[in-house]
Amino acid sequence: MTWGTIDDQSVQEAGKLIGVPLRRERMQWVEQASRDAIRHFVWGIGDNNPLWLDEAYAQGTRWGGVLAPPCFLYAVDYTVVAPKLPGVQWIYAGTDWTWFDVVRMDDKFDVRASLSGQREMSGKTFSRWVLQDGEIDYRRRDDGDLVARAIGHCARTPRSRSAKPSAESASTPERGTRYTPEQLAAIEEQVLAEAPSGAKTRFWEDVNEGDVVPSVVKGPLSIVDIVAWYSATQGAQPYGGVHGDALRYRKRHEDFHINETTGAKDSAGRGHLEAQTGQDVGMGGAYDVGPQRIAWAGQMLANWLGDEGFLHKLNVEVRRPNLVGDTTWWHGEVTAKWQADGHNLLSVRIWAVNQQEIRTAWGDAVVVLPSRQRGPVTLPLAKEYDVPDQTEEEPA
Repeated sequence: MTWGTIDDQSVQEAGKLIGVPLRRERMQWVEQASRDAIRHFVWGIGDNNPLWLDEAYAQGTRWGGVLAPPCFLYAVDYTVVAPKLPGVQWIYAGTDWTWFDVVRMDDKFDVRASLSGQREMSGKTFSRWVLQDGEIDYRRRDDGDLVARAIGHCARTPRSRSAKPSAESASTPERGTRYTPEQLAAIEEQVLAEAPSGAKTRFWEDVNEGDVVPSVVKGPLSIVDIVAWYSATQGAQPYGGVHGDALRYRKRHEDFHINETTGAKDSAGRGHLEAQTGQDVGMGGAYDVGPQRIAWAGQMLANWLGDEGFLHKLNVEVRRPNLVGDTTWWHGEVTAKWQADGHNLLSVRIWAVNQQEIRTAWGDAVVVLPSRQRGPVTLPLAKEYDVPDQTEEEPA
């Protein structure tokens, strides 16, 4: 087994950890959905929904108090499961989320995470790489109930110590958009027009296949936007921490990038904040963090659902970098509508495009809405609900 390479031995060693509970201290930022932790999270993604922020408002809802947005759980555990394969970089590839209940202010969580599977892959850029899947369970400490489960996906791809990409690996399109004043004004207008549905209840009977979910717009992306996300959800923890903690971590894991200016070992996550490092690792420049973009999709859906709706599943694949200077539009469209076990469900296709009309992420969601006939959403859900085959759908 050679440092920084993917070979039979390294893949077999990683495979031995499938199903084994893993240490998570480097992936956990908070363990409680405190008022401050919730505020910091929503400030970190630019979400001003009063259900997360305004105690007086939230007390007047059916929940009787402040909730955390579903993707807040990224701060409880970051969903990165990428064990073994020493010296092989990990690139976040997406999350499959399932929520069974809302996250209430002051909920405390216990987390269990394990490697659930890994697949060897090949392609034009890398002749051999590995996609690792990790399962993370979030249980409420007070009662042990399963509030959510996440399946995080990490691509493990080779990198040299110098991290010099080949021309083939630089797969991102040429960027560096210079916006016109008119374009910037249009983006600002769209952002400022965003608003949660809030107390305006969206009933299942009033939604039809083909209905469009109002977009959420993020950008042009800045370094401050990325730092705000780090501050809210992870700090430097996944990269080994800082100062002495970082040194001890890198001696154990050899997970580092060489700072070409100083020659010192440095964080492998520098590429999110430094354009040159982002280029060196083949991303085309400084770029966002995958879960950050997924949380924006969660914001779009929560805005649309209103206070009474519930986001049950959110599955997103992150496929292309979102570079500093890029603008992201999240879109959604209702694709199916059905009822099961007394619940009123919808599926939504979602996708993100940038200012060049390039899709950078996509996926789907399952949501639960109140019904004029059947009443409010009942939680917690006892099981997962996927979009059924047409032949199995119950009549509306």
